[in-house]
Amino acid sequence: GSRDPRRQQASPGDRGPGPGPSGSRWGVSGGGGGRSGPSAGPLCGCGCRGSGAQTRIFKIIVIGDSNVGKTCLAFRFCGGAFPDATEATIGVDFREKTVDIDGETIKVQVWDTAGQERFRRTMVEHYYRNVHAVVFVYDVTKMASFANLEAWIQECEGHAVPSRVPRVLVGNKCDLRSQVQVPSSAALRFADAHNMLLFETSAKDPKESQNVESIFMCLACRLKAQKSLLYRDLDGPVGRGQTLQVTGVTNSKTTCPC
Repeated sequence: GSRDPRRQQASPGDRGPGPGPSGSRWGVSGGGGGRSGPSAGPLCGCGCRGSGAQTRIFKIIVIGDSNVGKTCLAFRFCGGAFPDATEATIGVDFREKTVDIDGETIKVQVWDTAGQERFRRTMVEHYYRNVHAVVFVYDVTKMASFANLEAWIQECEGHAVPSRVPRVLVGNKCDLRSQVQVPSSAALRFADAHNMLLFETSAKDPKESQNVESIFMCLACRLKAQKSLLYRDLDGPVGRGQTLQVTGVTNSKTTCPC
């Protein structure tokens, strides 16, 4: 069919450094795929753990129904691999990756939450505390997961996450092309209505999943560019009416899709 003129083709490429927003350059300086308990999270809105901290921490939370691939996206970004098997997340978990943006070492924390209400009740307040960016995930093969995004947005707003905190929408499992139920056009309209960028990718397919990194690096580059990481000071829209279809294109010099 015809190609929506607003759609963009992202080419985030390999794990080497590349230009980001406003000429910033980013690369992976260390892969922290380990897991920690929620108590290790950032203690203040600027993303630091104390007065002596040198490395800034960006807290990115991942929200969506069960089985849409939230944990797999976190695994792929932080550990560079697709897990052989996963169990339902109970409560809250996060993974951490150290990256370099414009010569500054930054820790990106990807907070993964249970999609089932019975596992969320005890930890949800801690999950939303001092969040810097939000990733909403749906399964492109399950229309119900897309329809439920409104409820996830309402939960986010119900926990006082400011509307100007950067948010992106991710359609996962796009490798299952014959099973797709959510057309890109519908996802694009939803993203546009909620002032979010739309990424379509797969955490599983090796041809595409290496570029899951670009989703989180896009947010990290944007946060790095902010004058303040206090989320009440974040300004400007993430970007409306754009779909970033993350593909397996690999270049020696990479471009942050934002």
